[in-house]
Amino acid sequence: MRRPALLFALVAAALVVAAPSASAHPLGNFSINHLDRLKVSSDRVDVVYILDQAEIPTFQERGFSSAQVLTRKRAEVSRRLELRVDGRVVPLAFAPGAQISYPPGQGGLKLTRVVLPLTARVAHPRVVSLRDGTFPGRVGWKAIVAQPGSGTNVHSNVAASDPTNGLRSYPKSSLSSPLDVRDAALSVKPGDGQLTAPRGDGRVATTHNRSGDGFAGVFADAAAGKGVLVFFLLAAFGWGAVHALSPGHGKTMVAAYLVGTRGTARHAVALGATVTVTHTIGVFALGVVTLLLSALILPEQLYPWLNLVSGLMVVVIGATVLRKRVHQHHDHHHHHHDLTTKGVVAMGASAGLIPCPSALVVLLGAVAQHQVALGLLMIVVFSLGLAGTLTALGLIVVYAQGHVHFSSRLATALPAISALVIVSAGLVLTVQAVPKVV
Repeated sequence: MRRPALLFALVAAALVVAAPSASAHPLGNFSINHLDRLKVSSDRVDVVYILDQAEIPTFQERGFSSAQVLTRKRAEVSRRLELRVDGRVVPLAFAPGAQISYPPGQGGLKLTRVVLPLTARVAHPRVVSLRDGTFPGRVGWKAIVAQPGSGTNVHSNVAASDPTNGLRSYPKSSLSSPLDVRDAALSVKPGDGQLTAPRGDGRVATTHNRSGDGFAGVFADAAAGKGVLVFFLLAAFGWGAVHALSPGHGKTMVAAYLVGTRGTARHAVALGATVTVTHTIGVFALGVVTLLLSALILPEQLYPWLNLVSGLMVVVIGATVLRKRVHQHHDHHHHHHDLTTKGVVAMGASAGLIPCPSALVVLLGAVAQHQVALGLLMIVVFSLGLAGTLTALGLIVVYAQGHVHFSSRLATALPAISALVIVSAGLVLTVQAVPKVV
């Protein structure tokens, strides 16, 4: 009695655990984050522009010297950072003290950190506004903070506190819902340096690792020759297996699909193989976009479209399974297995379609360090680990179906219920993706 109950619990868990979410793959490695520190005094306005550029946009500038990168950032700031004083545009001039550095990032890649002081001479300002339109369309943290000036009392509509410590660490939701403050308005009176501002974001800061998992770190150690390759490959496989347990990797759909179509162990293995191939191809394709086509399309802009395509595929698959179940119910004609090769490939592709950003970082790190063969090998092993988890889940579902005895009514309804789960999961993915591509 215990055994059937346990197996039924496994099936139930497979159908509901870890439903897909919009933040399945954090986009931190694509981000361009910027912060303005704004200070209004009686005779001048000072702005310190801080840029924290993640691994992938930094990699795309690998052919430029530090001086050229700094020139590019100054040009962007000159074009898109606008200061208005008492209703008129006032030009900001670059002040001495510009800095550029390359802190270590994930997978052996670098980050880019730029600090640009700017200033504008004014006389007794009354209303000051700043508009930061730099790097439009790029994901990341955007903020303006006000600081006390000299000889003024200022009332600001932006916070005086900076929870990122100058873009060195970020609040917990910085990747899924980053701050997006691009406009500041300050009213100014003569005074003794007082600043009135709203309270800032009080969320707790998180770590500097924005890759989503430790896979990139495993590659970096392997590329540096810090251990035995076989152990790094095992670690890559393990990270892939663990990564599959995070939201958004098709666990619910795969389990429900195997139940709804009365799949076999062979079908479960075929689904896993399709996930491996699709995920690996997706990483390589996104790498090509990053390396060759970034002037035409930003790689991070592809992720919402991939989510949308994946969601629509799942809806179509679920609707097809549901239609077959309803048709067979009316005809009182049941096949033992309803899976087709096309259906297996489509479901596996939808589960592996969205490549992990950490795997992309490994690919680019491999290119940057001339370790392409190692990078490709570790990505394939990572994808095998991801697919292994989904395959194991599928085998559990198949095994449970053969050993759990349901009532005749439940046995008849379970495939249709599973099809509805697939359709619901696909609709959730689609609804979450649509606002990001519109």
